[in-house]
Amino acid sequence: MALENSSSDDAYEIFRELDWFHRHAILNETRDDTELTPAATTGGETMELQQPVIPLTSWSSPMRSDSSQSVYPRAPVAIDVSPVPPDDMSDHAPIMQDPRDRVVNQRLRGIHVFMITISGVLGAGLYVRSGSILRFGGPGAVLISTTVMGLLAWMVMQCIGEMLTLWPISGALVEYVGAFVDEDLGIAVGIAYWFTYAITLAALIVTGAGVLDFWDPGKAIQGTVMFFLIPSFIIFFNSFGVQIYGLSEVIGGCMKLIGICVVIVGMIAINVGAGADGNIGTRCKSLQLSPTMMMITQSGADFKYDTIFPHDPATGNSWASVLFIGFSTAAFAYVGVDITAATALEARPERKGSQGDKRFWPTISVRFVATWTSFIVWIIYFLAGIMLSFNVHWQNSNLPRASFLGSPVNRTNDNQIKSNSGFVISASLSKIPGLADMVAAIILITVIFSANTTLYVASRALFVLARKVHGNEWYLQCLAFFGKTNHYQVPVRAMLLSCCFLWVPFLYLSPQSSPHTTIASLFEVLSQMGSVSCIIVWACECWAFVRFYNCLYQHRDKINSSPSLARLRRFPQGVEDLYPWRSHGQPFTMYLALCGCLFVLLVADGAALWHGFLIPGLLSAYLAPLCFVLLWFGIKFLRWRSLKLHLENLSDFEEAKLRFRYLDEIAQRAAVRIQPQQPRGWGNLWGLM
Repeated sequence: MALENSSSDDAYEIFRELDWFHRHAILNETRDDTELTPAATTGGETMELQQPVIPLTSWSSPMRSDSSQSVYPRAPVAIDVSPVPPDDMSDHAPIMQDPRDRVVNQRLRGIHVFMITISGVLGAGLYVRSGSILRFGGPGAVLISTTVMGLLAWMVMQCIGEMLTLWPISGALVEYVGAFVDEDLGIAVGIAYWFTYAITLAALIVTGAGVLDFWDPGKAIQGTVMFFLIPSFIIFFNSFGVQIYGLSEVIGGCMKLIGICVVIVGMIAINVGAGADGNIGTRCKSLQLSPTMMMITQSGADFKYDTIFPHDPATGNSWASVLFIGFSTAAFAYVGVDITAATALEARPERKGSQGDKRFWPTISVRFVATWTSFIVWIIYFLAGIMLSFNVHWQNSNLPRASFLGSPVNRTNDNQIKSNSGFVISASLSKIPGLADMVAAIILITVIFSANTTLYVASRALFVLARKVHGNEWYLQCLAFFGKTNHYQVPVRAMLLSCCFLWVPFLYLSPQSSPHTTIASLFEVLSQMGSVSCIIVWACECWAFVRFYNCLYQHRDKINSSPSLARLRRFPQGVEDLYPWRSHGQPFTMYLALCGCLFVLLVADGAALWHGFLIPGLLSAYLAPLCFVLLWFGIKFLRWRSLKLHLENLSDFEEAKLRFRYLDEIAQRAAVRIQPQQPRGWGNLWGLM
């Protein structure tokens, strides 16, 4: 009777909603069956479970490609073929490869996701760059810069985390920007994200060599161990299944947390006078500063700060300028808080048994990671930074001035401590037997596990990009080559390409290498570009969330009245609230995060040029943003047949629904995927034959 009194448009809307309920009922029933029922086996081989065929109505028309007029139906459960963006409509056929070679295992649980994120962010930045900030900005710059950048990282993760709870998908950082801002910009973000971790891998290897330099093993040992054996072992280890990798990250994350606790306790012991010479740090009683403060602080005597806001005249003209440099320097310490989005590719969807309809949209512990990881890391950085400031005077000549890199070169002064870490310097000045060696060993272990995490993230970022290509051009065919996995479902090809910068650390073995040579400047520019690229990615993700948030607010009435968009009811009015999670402080958080990222990119990164113009400083600050803009427009030029000079039109409700459904499609395919048991054998290691 309702249909008799309805217009054709109303009837179409009713049939469309009924079709949506029908499709999702089958999907949910299939998901329950496939999770609870073991895969059938025949002759010891696991059979592939096929997803039931679901008719595609006019409501859910398949997505088309700019590079093809063909239409792609939903793939089988065990096959993960990346959906083609709805506005991709060109004349070339997409690259179709064996889907079994283009999937990864979903084996990571919430604890793995959290520990991988902790392992990625808690690395060399804390132990080495904090000493550099202390050297040119004093204790105030250490505490303020780590706090401000920690707050910025927390706000960025609030934006990313809310989208991840809705769509825990592979290539999340690429897809969000592509869906809500611009598809070409999303590809540029993916390339910048891969570059961040690929160059950071090389930077960590050099940092580890600098830590190893504390024991003065010689360049031959440094080159063999840090530049060859450890990278080879990391590559070999990452070639096996993600289950082994996830377990290693849990172990490594626990070791890192225990290690930093030991270091902080050691710094406290030094400050209260546990060393052979008693207290070597700040004291409450008034002390008369000697004109030879450099000699006093270098010898390990106690001292009293006349101010906590000093600045090195050689670095900046004022304390404000060195504080901005501190922001740029501290940014490297927080690279990795976004790893949660990278792990969504291999994260196991969690089932919620008591949350009603919300159980159909798993969060993969995103709420906890997005809210608490940055806060936990900031607490650690703050405590470690304040204890370092108590124990080492900011004018101590052992502290590094320019870079976080522990350059493996011989120092000109034999009396100096051969370490660029303020914590190792403090432990050495305390003369507590074995403490300096233990701290250096903790830092070395931290660097190695961080390099392991960095290679994982870089390889997955490249793998996601390679799976997205569709076209027969030669450069797309080359990129698609890296979108295949071995029999362990590990993207080994993408992993090997992510090691493309590992040749750079070998330059430090050159006899002409020193902190003031072109070799050192080259690596400083490349490593700083990695940090800047990460901030660029953060800014783009915040931009995507701003447009997504405003889209939901603009169309809130239509979303509330549409059952198929029930989980997008961020602003429910008289309807059931099924929105999985609302991040804190919105909309102020997203605007502050976006403005903060732009401030770091445009102002803080260029603060080093205020004191004097230097080519390395200019390249470190602005080469990455320039290359990113050129990359964005270069991608548009390569795709000139479907060139768009405007952003995604989210003000059109129908266009916005296409974006939502595109992301839903990726999430649903990942949620119902079941991986067969992989055969064992050495022949499956590389998967290149």
